[in-house]
Amino acid sequence: MIRFIKTIFVFIFICCNITIAKECVILVHGLARTSKSFNKLEKVLSGKGYNVINVDYDSRKHSISDLADLALAPILKNTAEYDKVNFVTHSMGGIIVREYFSKKTINNLGRVVMLGPPNKGSEVAENLKEWSFYKLINGPAGGELGIDSSSTPNKLGPVNFELGVIAGDRSINWINSMMIKGADDGKVSIESTKITGMVDHIIIHTTHPLMMKNEYVIDQVIYFLKNGKFSKKESL
Repeated sequence: MIRFIKTIFVFIFICCNITIAKECVILVHGLARTSKSFNKLEKVLSGKGYNVINVDYDSRKHSISDLADLALAPILKNTAEYDKVNFVTHSMGGIIVREYFSKKTINNLGRVVMLGPPNKGSEVAENLKEWSFYKLINGPAGGELGIDSSSTPNKLGPVNFELGVIAGDRSINWINSMMIKGADDGKVSIESTKITGMVDHIIIHTTHPLMMKNEYVIDQVIYFLKNGKFSKKESL
């Protein structure tokens, strides 16, 4: 009898894992970062049973349009086996996903969570995009992230997928924050993270460069992937 009960529990456990294993999460890092910035989130998501693809791409050598093709197209060719293909992005990674799905679709697209995305552009990029040093550090894509109507984020229009946005309201870069109107995370204003078509938005007490490592952010990412909304609990 005990052996039978154990067998049942093992069967249930395997079935649950198989169900989650049919979903993958693609992680897309931000400008001038690497896939290592998502190592903690990758580990947590893998522990929850998701198949995780942590994309590494050279964000400083191409336009956003080219990056969408170079970073996402090859991966998405091999994701037809999944019931759902979800995305979690940081900063410009969210704009790359918007760029890709403004022109293409996949039948198994799931949910998308963006961390600190410059969905309406970045005031910092707007102020510095003509500086030689900024161009050297951030490349062609960095120059596309301004706040005027001709910037790439503002030309892409509303999102056409199930999107949750997490914004930060703490800054460790007071120089950048002086260029930004309203509350910000040191790189992007809270207002700029919003985009028409998103299904939920939450503000968490964290900074732009470290939000993907914040445990409360990670909890909210997982909650949205499962439920299509954020849990509206107070951040500690």
